[in-house]
Formats: sequence, structure tokens, C-alpha cells
Amino acid sequence: MLLFPDIQKFLKYCFGKFKSDIYKMAITFNSEQINFNSKGKSLLKKWIKSIIEQEGKKVGEINYIFCSDDYLLGINQTYLKHDTYTDVITFDFNEGSSKIISGDIYISIDRVGDNAQKFKVSFEEELRRVIIHGILHLCGYLDKMPSEIKIMREKEEESLQLFSMMDEENNIKAKEKQPGD
Repeated sequence: MLLFPDIQKFLKYCFGKFKSDIYKMAITFNSEQINFNSKGKSLLKKWIKSIIEQEGKKVGEINYIFCSDDYLLGINQTYLKHDTYTDVITFDFNEGSSKIISGDIYISIDRVGDNAQKFKVSFEEELRRVIIHGILHLCGYLDKMPSEIKIMREKEEESLQLFSMMDEENNIKAKEKQPGD
């Protein structure tokens, strides 16, 4: 006996499975030539997904690659023809006007540390700023002109505030689960 005697039902089943696979959240954290493991990955993924959804987009395949200054400088020189250190480079794999966000986001952990000291913020806060900076680029925000930079900074700040609220909520839930205080 055939599971799908009707070809239309079969195609709907196959397309439905395929379609749901496309929209699975795929945010990965990797490192290249350094030993780095970001903390709180599940909260970071939830936060990143919420920012993308606020922009009217969906998560596709997003890969974060944490690396050294020298590794990112090599990428900057090879692919962008820039001979400067930078904290983040985003490669956008979005297709046309697709609402699905996909790309590789390379982050120099060395630069994040230096910038955290320079801006007098924690390493973790600066890392989150750079993490979301890459996402904002994938959502279509630019930062070359002064007006674009202003909007990018405002979006970064809004995003960091949202992370703080989500983190606080996470901490409250964790305390509620602890037995007997």
C-alpha cells in the first residue's frame, strides 16, 4: 500500500518538509586559529533571532567565526583589499530581496578586547555589540556615511538594551528554579 496514493498529497508533504527545513534557525559559533568559546550561546542565539525578527526577516544560515587580528587582517586584505585591522567583517549570502538572513561574520577577539578597553566597557558587552553589528549589516544597515553610522549606533544600542532585558529575565527564571532560598 502506498503511503501517499495521491501525488498532490505527496508533493505537499515533501514541499512542507523541505520548506520547514529551510527556516530552521541555524546560528553557529566557531573559531579559527584561536581557542575561543563564547558564553551563553543559547541566550545569544535567542537574542540574535529576536533582532532579526524585529527587522521583519528570518534566520537562515549564520556562522560566527571568532579569530585573531592577523587572521581577520588576511581576510580584509584578500577579499576587501583593505590593509587595516578591524573588529568585524560580514559576508552577506542573502539572495536579492530575500527575507532570510544568511552570512558569515568574522570577529577578531583581539580587536574586541582592545576596543573594550578603549571604550571602557566589558569584553562581553563589546563582543555583543560586534555580534549584533554583523547582523545589522545582514539586515541591510550600512555604516559608511555619518548618517548611516548614527543609525547603526542607535540600532546597536537598542539591541544591547534588549539583550540586557533578556539576560535579566533569564537570571530571574534561573533563581526561581533554585530549590529553597
